[in-house]
Amino acid sequence: MDDALLALGLVLAVEGALYALFPEGMRRAIAMALALPADQLRFAGVVAAALGVGLVWLVRG
Repeated sequence: MDDALLALGLVLAVEGALYALFPEGMRRAIAMALALPADQLRFAGVVAAALGVGLVWLVRG
């Protein structure tokens, strides 16, 4: 459970930093995501999740 909370904290920290440092860029990214068809967005989410799980698996071994 500690690792899950740590991961959540890191995600929030990185996302918060992106919004604080690049607010207009994040608005454009959100607008681009809204314009994508649901299937493309779902595929991108699955790929991102798989890469994240793979990275955690490699690091935690």
